[in-house]
Amino acid sequence: MPTREEIKAIYREGEEAVVLLVEILVTMNQALQERVRVLEDKAQRLEDQLSKDSHNSGKPPTSDGLKKPLPHGLRDKSGKKSGGQFGHVGHRLEPVSNPDYIEIHSVTECSRCQAVLEKVAVRGYKKRQVFDIPKVKLEVTEHQAEIKTCPECGAVNQAEFPVNVRQKTQYGSGVRAQAAYFHNYHFIPLKRTTEILEDLYQQPVTQGVVVAAVAEIARQVEPINQKIKSYLTQTEEAVCFDESGARVGGKLKWLHSSSTNRASFYKIHAKRGSIAMDEIGILPIRTHWCIHDFWKAYLKYSQAKHGLCNAHVLRELTFLVEQYLQVWATQMILLLLDIKQTVEVANQLGQASLPIEQIASFEGRYDQIIVEGLLANPTLAEINDQPKKRGKVKQSKAKNLLDRLRDHRDKELAFMYDFKVPFDNNLAERDIRMTKLQQKVSGGFRSDEGSNNFCSVRSYVSTARKNKQPILDALYLALSGKPYSPAFLADYVAE
Repeated sequence: MPTREEIKAIYREGEEAVVLLVEILVTMNQALQERVRVLEDKAQRLEDQLSKDSHNSGKPPTSDGLKKPLPHGLRDKSGKKSGGQFGHVGHRLEPVSNPDYIEIHSVTECSRCQAVLEKVAVRGYKKRQVFDIPKVKLEVTEHQAEIKTCPECGAVNQAEFPVNVRQKTQYGSGVRAQAAYFHNYHFIPLKRTTEILEDLYQQPVTQGVVVAAVAEIARQVEPINQKIKSYLTQTEEAVCFDESGARVGGKLKWLHSSSTNRASFYKIHAKRGSIAMDEIGILPIRTHWCIHDFWKAYLKYSQAKHGLCNAHVLRELTFLVEQYLQVWATQMILLLLDIKQTVEVANQLGQASLPIEQIASFEGRYDQIIVEGLLANPTLAEINDQPKKRGKVKQSKAKNLLDRLRDHRDKELAFMYDFKVPFDNNLAERDIRMTKLQQKVSGGFRSDEGSNNFCSVRSYVSTARKNKQPILDALYLALSGKPYSPAFLADYVAE
């Protein structure tokens, strides 16, 4: 900036010099204002980033780190004490009527006078039972195929071995099922899985045995998984979709999940969006309800009915309340939770839908909140009263969310219109959470073959678990060539 003496000197030079000085100062001021605006935007973005965690954004809980926030529940406190409630039926280890072994602990002398009691008749017994695992070891079954020479023609004949006995020595389905159970279901790394088996059975097991067992199960359950895929494509039940990043061979790929309360299907693909969804082949054909978050690739499939996850919306609204004190966001949270509770009560009463008048009332409240939110969050062009520029107009987070809620009201409130639609997409998030745990433990997959086998086995065991089947038994059946198939899949043909 010019000094006082410099300004006087410019003044003495005449009118043109003063005008030039003012023009320079105005230009400098405009540049300074623009710089301040850029820095304010940058500071706001950094503040937004630091204030986001799992309770007010889509970030996973694992990203909260050691500074994990206190729970911010959207539900009101029930007022009940923690623990079992009044009337709750407790469960304990109950004694059995026919124990495997009985140990008699005799009374040999009187505890008071030390009289000998060995020949005194027993009045009764006080019983206690201990449940324990006996020391186990592998059983070795030798298969001997007879060899006979025909006395008539001299031909040498040998009996056939069972189909599942292929090598001179091998592990049976029980050991291999447990290997896959530890590694693929509980995500125990290969080395530790072999250590567990050796400690349990005093028999060294190589990592190759575990990998081969998983590959064999994946091969055996492929027809079942194809039926699951057919079911998820055709069923009238709402199907939940989600996707998450996965490392395969050091490269980022995407694990896609599709699921209902009865079945799960997983697939690894190099892409996240519609290219992957097209190749997986469920969404392009599906015509019934599809539940997901607001990932625009899902909305490409217009032949299907779409419902959006309100759990995601509630977290975004919570962020706007906490970070920007948006009143309309608080009102929208209360409205969504009010509709959710109303639908749950109506469902419990056996109603098929809400009354038309009640739906209209909720819609009116919803639209009014959107109007109030838009008035409180105008675009930058409206604020500055400037002509609209070409290209996409930059908007605030609140304005972006308001536009989405306004333009996709039918998808946000799908759970109100049709009781088959869940309020949120938590089922898909629960189903994909276990696969994220595998990533956390192992860091990723070494090869495409390993990741594909994992998805195949995970689809099978997740479906078995949802149908109340013991996972170890289901894996044993698969290795025996008779994989478990839920009864409802009988109506669907493998693709």
